Amino acid sequence: MKIAIITLGCKVNQYESDSLKLSLEKLGHKVVSDFEYADVYIVNTCAVTNEAERKSRQTIGKCKKLNPNARIIVSGCASERNAKQFSDLDNVTYVTGVKNKLNIIDNLQTCGVNIIKLDNSYDEGYFPAPSTTRAYVKIQDGCNNFCSYCIIPYLRGRSRSRNIVEILNEVSELSKTAKEIVLTGIDISDYKIDGVRSIAFLIKSLRSDKYRIRLGSIENSLIGEEFVEVAKEVNNLCPHFHMSLQSGCDKVLKKMNRHYTTDEFYKNVKILRKLFKNPAITTDIIVGFPGESETDFEETMKFVKKVKFANIHVFPYSNRAGTVASRMPQLEKSIKTNRAERLQTLANKLHQRYIKKSKKDKHELLIETIDGGYAWGYTENYIRCKIKNNGFNPNDIIKVKITSHCDGIAEVKQIRAQ
Repeated sequence: MKIAIITLGCKVNQYESDSLKLSLEKLGHKVVSDFEYADVYIVNTCAVTNEAERKSRQTIGKCKKLNPNARIIVSGCASERNAKQFSDLDNVTYVTGVKNKLNIIDNLQTCGVNIIKLDNSYDEGYFPAPSTTRAYVKIQDGCNNFCSYCIIPYLRGRSRSRNIVEILNEVSELSKTAKEIVLTGIDISDYKIDGVRSIAFLIKSLRSDKYRIRLGSIENSLIGEEFVEVAKEVNNLCPHFHMSLQSGCDKVLKKMNRHYTTDEFYKNVKILRKLFKNPAITTDIIVGFPGESETDFEETMKFVKKVKFANIHVFPYSNRAGTVASRMPQLEKSIKTNRAERLQTLANKLHQRYIKKSKKDKHELLIETIDGGYAWGYTENYIRCKIKNNGFNPNDIIKVKITSHCDGIAEVKQIRAQ
């Protein structure tokens, strides 16, 4: 049977889809990840914003057009939130939610809705197909933070951590082919062993000269004494830290229910810069949050300039029904759009400045793809690079220096061993 898996949303969703793909292939099915003719479509949905949920419904229609007789199976956060919005659609035969998505394997021919109640246990059994370059490893699920703008804790449930033995076994297998391991989850900073926060211990357990480790998005609270001590000795930890800021204004942070101040955030940035040479500090920022004044926004712009982020993901606030922020007075769309554009302009300048600053350093470039006469990949500090292809292959790691850069992409030259 030919099965297409269409994935929307975050890296965790992609990880779970990849695991489902591998399991289906082991049963003899042909599995694709693109919009093409198939007998069965599995749509792994996202509900982080209204737009994401709309795209999830839109995807059902695209699948139906490709094969009007296909069976369509829906899973993920959007169906966890509201299964009926999918179960009433033509061709949708089976709807499940967030927990145990692998049960889809046993329900390819089943009809109905089966939203499994979330509990405090981590779903084991997810093992995605080996990657030839960068491999994602899910270490945690759920979230306890309850930021006032976010629906995810209500859909993914409480924070729960994966058994460290399972993680180490998966990394051991994936690192046979992949040179970079990315630790991912909904809130990896809350990874625990026996109820104790233990991501520093996990990182230490992954020390190796065979692959490099990259952290997914982390919270400000992670940067403590234990983390600092571990970071000093784990030399395969990439100097790239995506610290979710969300606002550079303390008043807005409090309304967002973010549990830190800008001073506390900046203190941790300085700690990381003392530990690592020119680390990439990247972030997410929401603009146009309910009640954010022009003065509040200018505070964010000022703080962004102070931190000098290497890159920023800019998001205009998206009102999400069911969250605390949805009950606050909302700003006009035009205000949110304008602020997003202004912050994005600043973010682009800072990104170019960071690449320019990195020109004086030597870097290790992981080759991921070959295209148009160039090899493409990322440095350890997450700069997108290209180099003229001189017999390189995906998964090669080469020492390079940046020679030029344009529009966020650096061109590099190889440094030959002396």
